[in-house]
Amino acid sequence: MTSTSQLPSVCIIGAGSSGIAAAKALHERGVPFDCFEKSDRVGGNWVFGNRNGMSSAYRSLHINTSRERMAYTDFPMPAWYPDFPHHTHIAAYFDDYVDHFGFRDAITFETGVERAERGADGVWSLTLDTGETRRYDALVVANGHHWDPRWPEPAYPGAFDGAQSHAHHYVDNRPFEGRRVLVVGIGNSAMDIAVESSFVSERTFLSSRRGAHVLPKYLFGRPLDQIGVNRFTGAIPWAARRVVLEGLYRLGVGRVEDYGLPKPDHKIGSAHPTISADFLNRIAHGEMQHKPNIASFEGGRVHFEDGTVEEIDAIVWCTGYKVTFPFFDEDLIAAPENDLPLFRRVFHPTLDNVFFVGLLQPLGAIMPLSEAQGNWIAEYLRGEYALPDPQALARDIERERRKMFKRYVASKRHTMQVDFDNYLHDLARERRAGVRRMREHGFALPVPARAGNEPAGAGAEVGTAS
Repeated sequence: MTSTSQLPSVCIIGAGSSGIAAAKALHERGVPFDCFEKSDRVGGNWVFGNRNGMSSAYRSLHINTSRERMAYTDFPMPAWYPDFPHHTHIAAYFDDYVDHFGFRDAITFETGVERAERGADGVWSLTLDTGETRRYDALVVANGHHWDPRWPEPAYPGAFDGAQSHAHHYVDNRPFEGRRVLVVGIGNSAMDIAVESSFVSERTFLSSRRGAHVLPKYLFGRPLDQIGVNRFTGAIPWAARRVVLEGLYRLGVGRVEDYGLPKPDHKIGSAHPTISADFLNRIAHGEMQHKPNIASFEGGRVHFEDGTVEEIDAIVWCTGYKVTFPFFDEDLIAAPENDLPLFRRVFHPTLDNVFFVGLLQPLGAIMPLSEAQGNWIAEYLRGEYALPDPQALARDIERERRKMFKRYVASKRHTMQVDFDNYLHDLARERRAGVRRMREHGFALPVPARAGNEPAGAGAEVGTAS
């Protein structure tokens, strides 16, 4: 038997959808942990008006993946929820998840991690914003990657005299009433904001460097992300699945060029999916207009690369987010250009006691992936899973990166892309392989208990793997 005094102590940074998935996995397996959350409640990005100021949720936000595909595997969303729930439904679901599995007491609210330093003995020393310092044997990073707005880099030539804001700060369309609005970007937030603006503005324009395949939420009366999905889906190569999706798209949507949008310069699935039930209709009805990339500013006038000029009152920059870890020294861990190489998006290649949960951009919902990652980390910390040797691990990271960069459009947006079904399938295989390696090499705790503290999430005795 292995008691919790022998298991490493863990700190989880963040209690959003990924942080609570990791917390639940550690809680169930008796791994002692503390979780620190800057806000006064769980849910992270899905808490509208979150007190920590980090949520990008807006008043009308609904999920773009169906509730069945977004829910944790052992905690279905209520059957009365709509297929695509509102953010209030999702935030309540996360609260219910924490209370159902009984680990709320291990979360310290309204407390942030100011600094995380790794000592020579491998123990993490964490400085909280309360001024307190605590030591932990392992660190789980779940601080999210949709909270630090990225503005245009470099800035466009000239000066714009109107109002400017980032999608991160968008709440609703009321400030755009009767105004001429330019939304910059072609992702999900850009399309949602442009659609909402078009109902109250004098005129709404959407500017983008490239075209996009705009996917509907429903196709043939069913949520698109459920069509053709079964337990074998993850084993089917993406190239084969793409052929089917392209055929469905031609039948159900057609060509975006016919709606007045530029032809995409990439295949469907080679960029993060842009999903909207309303955008193509608003374009087709003439309620908004697409523009190419901005060329320059001149007071209240915006010049575009096709030579056209529009008078604009307000710009909303939907230009994405930076991946940042403000608590780490950049010499230790950083993600320049949003790129942090990791083994299967979780394990650091050289630091054996820091793990990342939810630091990926899936073609689908992130919650079941974070759940699987949390379970994987718990298995590792209990000695039930063994990593590949360092050379094999490095080769796997490089293989994954080559595959990703070959498939996706080159941009800061596509540095951690995964396919929902293929990722889960491949991760399950790796976890099984790690169990075999552990049995071959003999049971051993990879991260020793050295910190000398007993976090709030400590449980009873737990058994080792057989």
